[in-house]
Order: sequence, then structure tokens, then C-alpha cells
Amino acid sequence: MYSTAFTETADIVTSSDEYANRFAGKVGEWFLKTQEEATLKMLAPYPGASVLDVGGGHGQLTDGLVRNGYKVTVLGSSEECKSRIQPYIDNGKIHFTAGNILSLPFPDRSFDVVISYRLLAHVNKWQAFLGELSRVASKAVVLDYPEVCSLNYIAPLLFPVKKWLEGNTREFTCFRKRQLLRLFNAAGFGEAASIRQFFLPMVLHRIFGLAEISMAIEGIFRLTGLTGILGSPVILSVQRKL
Repeated sequence: MYSTAFTETADIVTSSDEYANRFAGKVGEWFLKTQEEATLKMLAPYPGASVLDVGGGHGQLTDGLVRNGYKVTVLGSSEECKSRIQPYIDNGKIHFTAGNILSLPFPDRSFDVVISYRLLAHVNKWQAFLGELSRVASKAVVLDYPEVCSLNYIAPLLFPVKKWLEGNTREFTCFRKRQLLRLFNAAGFGEAASIRQFFLPMVLHRIFGLAEISMAIEGIFRLTGLTGILGSPVILSVQRKL
């Protein structure tokens, strides 16, 4: 077992096989496909870009990024964070670095795009974290977050069910988009795009366990515009101002 002296290490959990089990099965595959499609849409303006995936040891986006020609470096809080992406490291398709997410071991603007998924909601010093993502990105930052203005309002009521279903689930922080944009704007970025992924909380789809039905229900919400107003998690892309 590896150890680390860093204070913010939430990605060690999200890089584990146990965490990956939350995305097993047809429902999990649908979650990840939706996430990948939205992410690749956000990255389309930057073909062949160098991408730093902070906390990306979960490997949820690794294959899609490599398959689409991006030059990928994953940063994890510990060497143990690379276990799920080891085959990509071994064949030279990506690079891995262990380091502090609050003090990234890279020069300013050293990557075209910096992405981070499944992490912000579990970071206590989130302002410093976003500051670091902004510092090392030369063109854009793309990340996901749970939105306050969504059915996450009922998340405290669903948390006991979520914990029963997932076992070691953690409480998480929700954000408002304007709250994040204020920080990014101060760092020289403006909003490029945002995509709300699901209208219903993901835990409800896990409880249903029927991907086809969940897809149909979410399709209705998306067509009616409700997902665009109240959906979550949100994938947000901010672009550095010229």
C-alpha cells in the first residue's frame, strides 16, 4: 500500500477497483458513454491537444482520449492511482505522474487542456485546486461537478440510500456554475460551454438498474428541456481569454 503526505487525496478512492464497480453493468456503461461523448464534444476544438487528466486514475476517459488522438498525462495523488490505467502506461500511450493536486508539478501553461472528473466535489480546498488547474492550462479547463440548481437539492434525502447501494460512498459538495466561473474568470478564463448530463440523480438510475428504461426517461427530460435547466452532473468547459 502506498502512502502520501498530501492533504487532498480524494482521487485515491476514485482510482480504486471498488469505485469502478459503481459503474459496472449496463447502467454504468451508459453513464460512462454519456460522459465520454460530452467530453469529446468539449475537446473537439482542440484536436491532438496535450491533455492533463488530474485525478484520472479511474480511467473513465482514458480510452476515449487515446482513441481520439489526444496526448494524455494522468496525475494521481499516489502511485497506487495508476493501477487501473497501467496497460496504457506500459504500452506508452499515456504518461502518469504522482503529485499534489494543490501544487501540480508542472510549469505554467504546460498543457493545452486540463481536465478533472469525479474529484472537485470531494476537494476541501477547491479554490486552490481550481487555481492549479487554471495555472497549467494554456487553452482550456474541462471538469465535472454536481450542480446546486438541480435535483441534487434532494441529495441529502437520498444519501442513506446511496450509501446502502454503494457501500463506501462519500458526501459531496454541490456548486453553482456562477460560483466556479467567478474563480475561472479571475484566472483569465471565460465559459466555452456546459452540458448537463442527467435530470434524475444517478443513484436513482442505479436503483432502477434498467438502462433502457433510464435512457428512455432521460431522453424525455432532455427533449422537454428540463435536463438543460436542472440536470447534473455538469461538464463545464472554460477557455483561456486571448
